[in-house]
Amino acid sequence: MKPTDFAKGIGDFLSKYLPAERRASSNTISSYKDTFILFIGFMEQEKRINAARLFLKHFTQVCIIEFLDWLQKQRHSSDSTRNVRLAALHSFCRYLQYENPEYMEEWQRIMNIKIKITETGTVNYLSLEGIKLLLEQPDTSTRKGLRDLSLFALMYDCGARVQEILDLTPSAIRLDKPYTIKLIGKGRKARIVPLMEQQVIHLKHYMTSNSLQDNNMNLHPLFFNSRKEKLTRAGVHYLLQAYAAMARNKNQPLIPDRISCHSLRHSKAMHLLQAGVHLIYIRDILGHTSVLTTEIYARVDSKQKREAIEHVYQDLIAKEQPTWSQNQDLIEWLKGFN
Repeated sequence: MKPTDFAKGIGDFLSKYLPAERRASSNTISSYKDTFILFIGFMEQEKRINAARLFLKHFTQVCIIEFLDWLQKQRHSSDSTRNVRLAALHSFCRYLQYENPEYMEEWQRIMNIKIKITETGTVNYLSLEGIKLLLEQPDTSTRKGLRDLSLFALMYDCGARVQEILDLTPSAIRLDKPYTIKLIGKGRKARIVPLMEQQVIHLKHYMTSNSLQDNNMNLHPLFFNSRKEKLTRAGVHYLLQAYAAMARNKNQPLIPDRISCHSLRHSKAMHLLQAGVHLIYIRDILGHTSVLTTEIYARVDSKQKREAIEHVYQDLIAKEQPTWSQNQDLIEWLKGFN
């Protein structure tokens, strides 16, 4: 059976355009792929059009709006998830403008669908004491515990995204002074982050115990499971929740009820800011494109705000209390007021 123009468009978009021309990460491509799987499911379930009979003529603004509404009403997707799916569809339409310009007007209608405004969530981070408690939980007498301590300590120290850590190989780490690590972030952008000596001690111990310093292991995943396969984000999330629960049992106030791998990244950024590190340097460590993104940490650091206000505060209010504040009988004071 000859593939439809929709099938060809999706195939070329995911396998050629995104990786080759846009240099999209595997995570972005996977997210976009999931969007189209959901869209095809919607068309089969709600429109009774199966994938083999799905053409670009069915890909309309009206249909996309119905699909987005279906996501939220039937699948109970949040506004943020809806926006992620819409971003994938917008990207596909930008691609179609050049590949199938005969439907240009429809592609522009779809790109005019607005994202929903979402509430900005609070930055969820741990105190220094909370990070210390969390990192005390892995049992370093075991190979797995040593791996987990090295993993989470490195994630915190570098302020790295979880995928950046999982994509690491031994070749990305410089174990001679000056100690550094090369991280590949969003858009395949590389950045060099300095490592502290104490962190390198943990890493060396972990790598030596797993023969990761051997030349033939240069491209092996730095963090792997019992099958020698690269850890997954879901696997790391599971480990973090387990250690967080252990730490919470020892000192509940130090560990938030909700914690994610990104909380470690937020924690590092907040601790750097509280230590007086300039936002420009924090931006570079985190791999943000713009310092405007990094400014979120300055906005939520209430401790630093209070200290700044107290530093410039001038006491302009008289210290003497009014007579009536010491008088038990306010009515009598008011009667005698001249």
